[in-house]
Amino acid sequence: MASKQVIREDTHAGSWYSASKPQLNSQLDGWLAGVNTPVKCIGPRSEGQTISNFPVAGARVIIAPHAGYSYSGPAAAWAYKSWDVSKAKRIFLLGPSHHHYLTKAALTRCTHYATPLGNLPIDRATTEGLHQSGMFEWMSQSVDEDEHSLEMHLPYIYKMLSKTFGDDPSAFPLLTPIMIGNASMTTEAQLGRLLAPYLADPTTAFIISSDFAHWGLRFRYTFYRSPGSPSQHLKANSKTPTSPPIHESIKEVDFECMGACESGSHIAWLEALQDTANTVCGRHPIGVVMAAVEEVRKSSGGADQGLGGFKFVRYERSSEVEKVGESSVSYASAFAVI
Repeated sequence: MASKQVIREDTHAGSWYSASKPQLNSQLDGWLAGVNTPVKCIGPRSEGQTISNFPVAGARVIIAPHAGYSYSGPAAAWAYKSWDVSKAKRIFLLGPSHHHYLTKAALTRCTHYATPLGNLPIDRATTEGLHQSGMFEWMSQSVDEDEHSLEMHLPYIYKMLSKTFGDDPSAFPLLTPIMIGNASMTTEAQLGRLLAPYLADPTTAFIISSDFAHWGLRFRYTFYRSPGSPSQHLKANSKTPTSPPIHESIKEVDFECMGACESGSHIAWLEALQDTANTVCGRHPIGVVMAAVEEVRKSSGGADQGLGGFKFVRYERSSEVEKVGESSVSYASAFAVI
């Protein structure tokens, strides 16, 4: 007998993104069409490299933002345009937990995730198998539906899978959503080892959900750098710095972290976060996948040290901060070839 369907509702539709199927389809198509080739990589380690063909062959892993679509929808298109799901039979979606505190990771009990475009089927066999490792808890329905870091990717996932596999969701690769908590370096490495066999499998694709710097007094992050001066955290009564403008300092901090991502080194990523205290909300999902990449390299004898290094293709901010009282969120899109 077939198990009962348990559907995670698309609770942010109608507010964070359109609940109208025709409008949402049109928006996604428009943003994807706006990614024109050739695309020049922008990361510190890949700057100037040119991508001429999309999707990028073997780019089974992407980083994309998860803000409301009016802010980050266009930026996310650059990651999804790069994403290669041509051989996919399984999709992993890793996002941070914004409301529910945990130190390891959590899995869904649902059988489907709803989107205005259609429902995405969940890989219950994989979630059950992962849960047996002892590294995962189960999300309650309310925790699952409160979290936007996973939901904001679902329409893009549905759109890209329908382009590759047709309009019938039963033909789609199955989805494994994972909420990553406030994990230590050791826990990130343990989760990375668990996910490494899936990452090594050419029929598995990954999405990492993350925004980059959340800058401003309301985020309690006002880090500022000026050449020749010590780094500081600006205060509400600080004089407005101009050399460089605040938004340029924010970009420099983001690009330091993006460069660490591109290095392919889990330790380099953690050190960049420690150096800048950058408020990358998906720092732990990124760390888990970087740890998994290192495990895949080890299992291949370390022959290809460039395997799994991210390449950034888009960087945007919600606004360009000039004054201490202002704020912004950064959005970056990247892919990695495995």
